[in-house]
Amino acid sequence: MGGGLPSQGRFCACADRDLRPSRHPGPRCFLNDLAGQAMSGAALVGYSSSGSEDEGGSSSSGGGGGAGTTSSPSSASAPRLHVPESVLKMFRDQEEREAVEDDSSKHGGRLRTFPHEPGNWATHVYVPYEAEEDFLDLLQLLLSHARTCVASLTAMTEFHISLSQVVVLRYHWINPFVQSLKERLVSFPKFICRADQVKVYTNQTKTRTFIGLEVSSGHPEFLELVSEVDRVMEEFSLTTFYKVKNPSFHLSLAWCVGNHSEALEGRYLRELQEIVDGFEDSSSILRIPATEVRCKSGNKFFSFPLR
Repeated sequence: MGGGLPSQGRFCACADRDLRPSRHPGPRCFLNDLAGQAMSGAALVGYSSSGSEDEGGSSSSGGGGGAGTTSSPSSASAPRLHVPESVLKMFRDQEEREAVEDDSSKHGGRLRTFPHEPGNWATHVYVPYEAEEDFLDLLQLLLSHARTCVASLTAMTEFHISLSQVVVLRYHWINPFVQSLKERLVSFPKFICRADQVKVYTNQTKTRTFIGLEVSSGHPEFLELVSEVDRVMEEFSLTTFYKVKNPSFHLSLAWCVGNHSEALEGRYLRELQEIVDGFEDSSSILRIPATEVRCKSGNKFFSFPLR
């Protein structure tokens, strides 16, 4: 389910959630909300001012033009304080840490397609899948064969079926966003889906390739879930799910850097499908119970049990 349109129009975002949030404009500026409520005389609960708007920048009534508190000649001529070196060092150290975090060599060659900004939280909604031993055995068989074509393929460390693109939330919008998701999903029933069709996907920028198992049953239920999640996204002015006629819901199994979709299509894809079809008890292994929806925002996880 990620980004761009690879061969056959298939795309995948499920493994990019920490590295490729959408840059769609976020919700209304929180400061504008506060200003609007203050002008209308509305009471604010739970927030306190950390200082006056005039702090450090008051206008003198005798100097001409701006609005503000009147300062005395002595305060107007007071010398400006120097920023301590320890404070400057703190900001330099933070910049260095962020530069290290963005080093692609630390993430298997994956590249950020958006700049790191403090207060922005990469957020993703999905149905989780807890892999059991038999599933991991099948994964190893598939990976061993696929690596004869693309040696750099790496197995996923966790498994899920995406219900959203990766979006950016400001920190103070996380709790309202989660509450809205909870209200939308509280009455949604549990269901069983089946993911047993091997497909090749790329992300939007075609800088990563994925091998996944496409959902072959349970598609209508996933469309309904996405519809509920999209309504929450629209409420917060965030990017909705991919607007394609028939989205490919899938479980990503492995990934690699670069666009290798053409190499893996055709003969290799058929051989991988034969491995799945011939694997003992694959019909039961690849039945996925959708019992909850999860939301990951930065390092925070939220769970929404289905009814």
